Amino acid sequence: MTSDPTGLRAPARSQSLFNSIKFFVFCHSLLQLAQLLVSGYMKSSISTIERRYGLSSQKSGLLASFNEVGNTVLIIFVSFFGSRVHRPRYIGGGALLACLASLLMGITHFLSEPYDFTKTVISSNENSSDLCQPVTTSSNNQTCQQQVTPNQQGIYPMLLLGQLLLGIGAVPIQPFGISYIDDYASKKNSPLYLGILLAVTSIGPAFGFITGSLMLRIYVDFDKLLPEDIQLDLKDLRWVGAWWLGFLVASCLLFLTALPYLFFPRNMPKEDGADDVESIPDSKQQEQQTDTLQELSLLKFLKKFPEIALRMLRNPMYMLVVLALVNLAALLSGLATFMAKFIEKQFSQPVSFSTMMIGGVGIPMGVLGTVLGGVLMRRFSLSVTGASKLCTTAIFLCMLSALPLLFIGCPTQNVAGVSTISPNVSQCSSACRCSEEAFNPVCGSDGMEFRSPCHAGCRSLEKDPNTTKVTNYTECRCVGGLHFARPGTCGSGCQHLLLPFMVLLGLTAFIASFSQTPSCVMILREVPPEDKSFAVGVQYMLFRVLAFMPGPVLYGSVIDTTCILWGKKCGKETSCHYYDLNRFRNRFLGLQVVFVCGALLCYLLTVVVLRKRDKNQEEYQMVNNLNRPEHTKEKELLT
Repeated sequence: MTSDPTGLRAPARSQSLFNSIKFFVFCHSLLQLAQLLVSGYMKSSISTIERRYGLSSQKSGLLASFNEVGNTVLIIFVSFFGSRVHRPRYIGGGALLACLASLLMGITHFLSEPYDFTKTVISSNENSSDLCQPVTTSSNNQTCQQQVTPNQQGIYPMLLLGQLLLGIGAVPIQPFGISYIDDYASKKNSPLYLGILLAVTSIGPAFGFITGSLMLRIYVDFDKLLPEDIQLDLKDLRWVGAWWLGFLVASCLLFLTALPYLFFPRNMPKEDGADDVESIPDSKQQEQQTDTLQELSLLKFLKKFPEIALRMLRNPMYMLVVLALVNLAALLSGLATFMAKFIEKQFSQPVSFSTMMIGGVGIPMGVLGTVLGGVLMRRFSLSVTGASKLCTTAIFLCMLSALPLLFIGCPTQNVAGVSTISPNVSQCSSACRCSEEAFNPVCGSDGMEFRSPCHAGCRSLEKDPNTTKVTNYTECRCVGGLHFARPGTCGSGCQHLLLPFMVLLGLTAFIASFSQTPSCVMILREVPPEDKSFAVGVQYMLFRVLAFMPGPVLYGSVIDTTCILWGKKCGKETSCHYYDLNRFRNRFLGLQVVFVCGALLCYLLTVVVLRKRDKNQEEYQMVNNLNRPEHTKEKELLT
């Protein structure tokens, strides 16, 4: 123990690593990185999971947004009771729950049947190649009975449960971590520590997408098959990557980063020694007063809750800014969940490459724009009016850069019997009695694509003697010219447009993110000081309820309306095989333009409201000046 001039004794500062706020910031940065990596990885793998288990885009959108359900319900309790609990242990408990959720989603792979990419009916030794040959109904029924298993039916509910638990586990991590750092860091270092956490929050999803790109290059059943038995490659439309592997890796990371929180104390010594000395007198009495004040504040808050909520709703600036951010959040939910799928289908790119584009281009540009938006606010010391004009200008420029994206895309590839109706093709393949469930795309020598060699009327094939993979299908009656077809899709034929599309997409994300920091400043400055915490809480609540939960489902439903060929398995529809690319582009990107216009309208209204308020204040000040005694003569002249 040491003494000070007042005669009071200060406790000796423990040398334990777990009594260092710097070490807590380090641990919390790693934990947030791992937790947000899972969130980004889920979105990067959503189209692969859709293909693997035959889900519609609407169902995959629901899966992507389901973690917001538990998060939205429990975030209120964290806000109300956070200061009464052992925050580090609750953070560690949430991380362990997120670890369990990630593990649950990963182990669904081991409960699933091996991925059957052929979707054909067994009838002969060469059925896996989908050659033109008779198919019997009895074998179809027998195969369907063998394919449907209880484990396969329970995969989707297990994934939903994993997402729900992941959302619940994430509830205490960020709020408790930020409040803990703010309580025990020095005033000088606290902004730096919080800035580090916000930076990690921004780059975490990017790491998730990059991890997804790497994992999706590995075949889904690499643990069940020998390398020579894997017949697909990355460019095949039926390719499914090892989506489950990333969840197992993330689960291990979450477990390791959760362990230190079990050893951090409930109350930590202040980082600045002076703060400790000032807080020593009557410490026990202060703790008792703090507990009493917390109980009273909670009771008062519960009684005044309707009044505070109504005050928020009556604040036009607050509501307009929040609604603008809700529009941008809904746009973000669609970009994060389905943009990789859009790039894959529109420009005929592998899933892993499309995912890398989002994680390596889209997200970093958004982070850079957010940082520069804050720099502009600080550099020019912008007021609320200046922030409003900055947001309006940024979103207007964002709309100008987003509109050309509607015209950069590819036409739907010519697929016989799907996008192109040809009686001759139908007649030549009718004798083959091709299965409706067959999906093994081939590109004919005449440039026409067929959904299987059977539909192309192919009767024989050629294989690579080294790998035993099919290199060509021959004797194809429905193919013009040389009557052969190669495995794989013909593609959309406009891959050269991918570069200008990504440049415009990155520019749009960069410009739109300029509005993030000014919007937060506007919210904090336009509400009373006693309502700031509640205002921020309501803001994030509305984000989840109005954007992050319904957004992916809405985008998925819109994408489903553009499908022109649904996959089938045992008579039931699965995931979509072919989309009308023009409608896909117009509806998917058109919906994003609608959200940008909604945000622009809200920001324009903030400019109008502020101008009207400033005008009223000037008139009020003028009247007050005229009412002063020294201005009585001027007032008489005016009357």
